[in-house]
Amino acid sequence: MSIAIVILNWNGKDLLEKFLPSVTQFSPEATIYVADNASTDNSVAFVKENYPDVKIIINKVNGGYAKGYNDALKQVKEDIYILLNSDIEVTKGWLLPIKTLFESHPHVVAAQPKILDYKRKNYFEYAGAAGGFIDKMGYPFCRGRIFDTIEEDQGQYDTEIPIFWASGACLAVRREVFEKLNGFDEDYFAHQEEIDLCWRIHNLGYQIFYTPKSKVYHVGGATLNTLNPKKTFYNFRNSLYNLLKNAPESRKYFLIFTRFCLDGLAGIQFLAQGKPKHCWAIINAHVSFYQNFTKIRRKAKTSGCNTTTYAKVNAIVWHYFVENKKRFNEL
Repeated sequence: MSIAIVILNWNGKDLLEKFLPSVTQFSPEATIYVADNASTDNSVAFVKENYPDVKIIINKVNGGYAKGYNDALKQVKEDIYILLNSDIEVTKGWLLPIKTLFESHPHVVAAQPKILDYKRKNYFEYAGAAGGFIDKMGYPFCRGRIFDTIEEDQGQYDTEIPIFWASGACLAVRREVFEKLNGFDEDYFAHQEEIDLCWRIHNLGYQIFYTPKSKVYHVGGATLNTLNPKKTFYNFRNSLYNLLKNAPESRKYFLIFTRFCLDGLAGIQFLAQGKPKHCWAIINAHVSFYQNFTKIRRKAKTSGCNTTTYAKVNAIVWHYFVENKKRFNEL
C-alpha cells in the first residue's frame, strides 16, 4: 500500500523551513509532495534547493484548500493520500499506525492521528484533537476540544475508535474513494470542506477512524488565525453548506432555520465582545449562503443525504453553554 504525503503551500517558506525537516526525517514509507498554490515568495525554490527528493506540484491559481488539493491530487497516484498542513511537526513512527489501520480495516477509508498543540505539547489542538463529531444540529466538535475549551492530553482518549470527521490538518484518505466523491467541494474554498467530505464518505457506507497510536503537533492558525473575520465567515457559511448538502431531507430546513437563530445570537455575542467585524462576517456568511442556495441545494440531490447517521449528542450548544459540560467525557 503506497502512501503520499501532500503538503499544500501558499507563500509558506518559513513554515516549510521549520516543519518539512520532521516530515522528511520521519516518513521514509511515503512519497512527499509539496503542492504550491501559486505562491509569490521563494518557497518553491527553497524546496527544490534543499529537498531534491520532495516532489513539487505547481497549481496555476490559489484556489484555497479545496481546489488546491483537488488540482494537486490529480497528479498523485499513491493508494493513500495524507493531506498535511504545512504547520505540522510529525513524530517518529507516526505513519505506521495509519498504514496498519487501512490495511487491517478495508471499510476504513479516512483517518486522523492524535493532533496536539505545537506550542503546548501536552494539550490537544483545536483543529481535530482526538477526532471529530457532530451533534444533531450539525455543529462540529472534537474529543478533546468543544468550542474554545481545549483539554489536556492525559491519555483519556487513547482508544482507537470510529469518528464522524477527520481533521483536514492531517487527513488520511484512500485515493479510490476520494476520486469517487470527486474530491473536496470547491465552493467551500477553505474550512469545513473536510467535514463535508467525511459526511459524504459516511453516506457511501464507509468508516472514518481516529488512531492515538499516531501523533502530530499542529501550530494552528498559521495560515488564517482565529482573529481573522474571514475564518468566521467561512466557518459559518460552510457549516450551512454542510446542512443543506448532507442533512436528512426531513430535518434539513428546520436545522437551517434553527442555525439562523443561533447564528444571530453568536453575532450579538461578538458585538458584546467588541468584535463588530466578526458580527458582519456572520451576516455576510448568511448572505453568501442564500446567494448560493440553489447551486448548493442541487448538489444535495445526489449526495445520498438520507443515509447519514448523526452523533448521539442532541445539542452541543445547550450542553456547553447551559449545562456547562465543557469536556467530551461529560456529554
